[in-house]
Amino acid sequence: MTLELKGIHHLTAITAQAKRNVAFYTKTLGMRLIKKTVNQDDTSAYHLFYGDGIASPGADLTFFDWPTTPERRGTHSVNRTGLRVKSEADLEWWKQHLTAAGVASGNIKERAGHLSLDFEDFEGQRFRLVADPNSAPAHPWDRSPIPAEHQIIGLGPITMSVPNLSRTAPVLEKIMNMREVRTYPAREKNGAIHVFEMGEGGAAAELHVEVNPDLPVARQGAGAVHHVAFRTPNKEEFDQWVKRVGTFGVPSSGEVERYYFTSLYFREPNGILFEIATDGPGFTADEPLETLGERLSLPPFLEGQRGQIEAGLKPLE
Repeated sequence: MTLELKGIHHLTAITAQAKRNVAFYTKTLGMRLIKKTVNQDDTSAYHLFYGDGIASPGADLTFFDWPTTPERRGTHSVNRTGLRVKSEADLEWWKQHLTAAGVASGNIKERAGHLSLDFEDFEGQRFRLVADPNSAPAHPWDRSPIPAEHQIIGLGPITMSVPNLSRTAPVLEKIMNMREVRTYPAREKNGAIHVFEMGEGGAAAELHVEVNPDLPVARQGAGAVHHVAFRTPNKEEFDQWVKRVGTFGVPSSGEVERYYFTSLYFREPNGILFEIATDGPGFTADEPLETLGERLSLPPFLEGQRGQIEAGLKPLE
């Protein structure tokens, strides 16, 4: 049986304005703040997780709060994050909602087989609302300002940019067992985008790779994506991924215990950081579903530093 990734697990981006970030994602986009914690490798920084009503794997959009300059856009980067909704009618609703909120957006049109709507947040983080009528049942958040029928379902597709496909494709196809299914033109001159899918496919399990050698090399900063994570359902399959990545000689982090999931990190040849993460144990490991995100959560190995950590964090409200 072929080892397969199940789709997008989460995407982690960078913000320099945590307070404004919380307001935008919970109020303008209506997502639930499902975990308020810190970067486990830099406890001076918040790590904020947004998701759906039950904190489903595959619905997590997360941010590191770092005082940094804006991103320099270009290649060698993840450059657009898909956020799925159910239908074209939802896209039309979101178009009106974003306009009323003062957020500019593009036109609703078909891109790579999906009806979609592009927009950016206040730091230039690039998003694409994607109609996904074949999605699994939604889990809306009952306290969202967005009506339940229009809420964001989850992530996908994710788009990344590389100057040449010849080094990236073998990693996706031979190591990560993705399959290329179609190609479409990029907006930029001379560009093309290759669609790779995982598992059962569909918008929640697609990675779009834009190939454009004319773009400059990106520099991470506020408005950039830090890494993208892919789903594996359990620890048994995760262990197989650790072994598989090592067998191909790819430098990696090895197993990293994040408490809410277990992670493996490695970079594809253009330097873009990938993560493979388990679906469980999930965000209710240390607080009830009903009160997720309402207090600062720390994994057990950081709990003894709570006073020091809390003193170094800025208020979010």
